[in-house]
Amino acid sequence: MSTILVIGAGRSSSALINYLLDQCSRNNWQLIVADMDLEMAKARIGNNAVGKAVQVDIMDINSRRELIKESDLVISLLPAFLHTKVARDCLEYSKHLVTASYVSSEMHELAEKARNKGLMFMGEMGLDPGIDHMSAMEKLDEIKADGGNVHSFKSYTGGLIAPESDDNPWHYKFTWNPRNVILAGQGTAQFLKNGRFKYIPYNRLFTRYDLVDIQGMGSYEMYPNRDSLLYRFAYNIEDIPTIIRGTLRHKGFCDAWNVFIRLGLTDDTYPIVNSEYLTYKEFVQAYLLDDSNRPLVEKVADFIGVHKHSEVMKKIEWTGLFSDEKIGISNATPAKILEHLLRGKWNLKPEDKDMIIMQHEFEYTLGDKAKKLTSTMILKGENAEDTAMSKLVGLPLAIFVTLFLKGTPFSTDSSIPVKREIYAPVLKELEEHGVIFKEKIEDM
Repeated sequence: MSTILVIGAGRSSSALINYLLDQCSRNNWQLIVADMDLEMAKARIGNNAVGKAVQVDIMDINSRRELIKESDLVISLLPAFLHTKVARDCLEYSKHLVTASYVSSEMHELAEKARNKGLMFMGEMGLDPGIDHMSAMEKLDEIKADGGNVHSFKSYTGGLIAPESDDNPWHYKFTWNPRNVILAGQGTAQFLKNGRFKYIPYNRLFTRYDLVDIQGMGSYEMYPNRDSLLYRFAYNIEDIPTIIRGTLRHKGFCDAWNVFIRLGLTDDTYPIVNSEYLTYKEFVQAYLLDDSNRPLVEKVADFIGVHKHSEVMKKIEWTGLFSDEKIGISNATPAKILEHLLRGKWNLKPEDKDMIIMQHEFEYTLGDKAKKLTSTMILKGENAEDTAMSKLVGLPLAIFVTLFLKGTPFSTDSSIPVKREIYAPVLKELEEHGVIFKEKIEDM
């Protein structure tokens, strides 16, 4: 009997756990769900006899190792920086490991050691990264098989709020880990455009967005995401002149988010002294040189260089950042304070629906003709619990793990899902769950 260990029972875990509970019942497997919050883990399992909920502090090495020793395959839904702790234990006890996070250089090294032991260490098996890799590789392989030569690849993904649940001026709510939203984009975005290397540091990232047209949905802002250059090699398109991977947001989001960055409120490297006693207004004032008695909204607007009645400032004011409300959390970094504020504004209501948009754009030549293929996937959630984000992060993981445990002959020589033997069966089953890409081919 196979035992699957899922570490982490947060907001993106429900679809994964529900799928695996069903598969465990069908295949006489056992599922262990471990989380610091035991009640949350129990809620994910419910009364299902094949599931067991346990409490674990991932920093408690003995408790963590006992759980891993008890399992055959581990799925880590922890923050990416904690994966290495789990990975080292999996190596020591010869356990397979699957995650949805970007694979760091250290995780790549551990995956190489895992391959030498015949273990499967698979990362980037969620939504983005995950479904983006698999759906892109499917089209790239098809174009190449037809004799096409790809010279531009652009890929965009956005975790957004569905139009019917859009009720705030930001047109945004938290549909995944709020901390990751606050810290998104930190580092330098890297990509290729028309054969030229491009680099955008974090302090300029949200001023360098483009507008992109999404099939059937209209225009969205897109800012470049992380290091697109790496995927030239992962996708076997080393010589491509243009490759850009980006994040989608509604119009107006980037300019407003840039206010937080300009002020310094997304910094997570130091605590604010006596933060629990400060009001949000006092917190913001601490970042401004202007100590006059003018309204804070005017001072911030002048600092940013916009009118106090601009759409940007309306968004900022709506958050409550200029209010006399006490922050109420101690020893908090600026980023933690901003997250605390926005949690109260951007949390999903029980009936809210989220929406995921993913679009790939391939420009290529076929014979003497220039063509463009646009491939678009749009999926909405059912409510705040059964979200599209949970579905699209969890299902690829769950499908891959199920296929692997059933004996599908996957090779272990790749640590991300870019090989046909992996993406083909996973994408096929995802279609049964409504994950369908709409394609359009046009001459250029």
